[in-house]
Amino acid sequence: MFTGIVTAIGEVVEAERKGPSLKRLAIACPYEAEGIAIGASIACAGVCLTVTALRPRTDGEPGCIFQVEAAAETLAKTIVGTWEPGTRINLERSLKVGDELGGHLVVGHVDGPGRILKIDAIEPDPDEPWGATARFHIRAPQGLERFIATKGSICLDGTSLTINSVEDDVFTVLLIPHSFAVTTWGQRKEGDPVHVEVDLMARYAARLAEARPQG
Repeated sequence: MFTGIVTAIGEVVEAERKGPSLKRLAIACPYEAEGIAIGASIACAGVCLTVTALRPRTDGEPGCIFQVEAAAETLAKTIVGTWEPGTRINLERSLKVGDELGGHLVVGHVDGPGRILKIDAIEPDPDEPWGATARFHIRAPQGLERFIATKGSICLDGTSLTINSVEDDVFTVLLIPHSFAVTTWGQRKEGDPVHVEVDLMARYAARLAEARPQG
């Protein structure tokens, strides 16, 4: 379980296909190896992946390199299959009992990739690529629009965000300078795919509504 509060940015340093239904990745991060157990879960751009190996970094930077493997379902539902050395991704370690729930409950089970249609700079700032604040217009994966509501929560590339508006299958979210500084959102451009996980509460509410007796 996660909260959608990104705590580090990792970089893929190795990417190897192990047949058509498995991809092995090594990701450099600032997390200390002593705090990560083999078998631990780390949200990588919103995708819950299991740590299978650890080793020290060799680039002089603090932290470690952890290894994960993405199987057929993950490769089918996400864009992990496109990750190559140099890809930068948002990271979050799993929630511990007693941790602050700063975002919303996120399980790391991506529903599918959405797509950035448009980016509007709300407050122009010559020192910021998208302005001091930017509005992202995103098309939801097919069939998910019924789980997306104004003022509701959504997890995009591992980031907990509030939905500002919804029109059919297109919704908007606002990003502030802090978000650009501590996540990969500052690198995003129009046309890019993003991992989408709808709010767990919205999913259960929809399911309950469907199960309610009619008449």
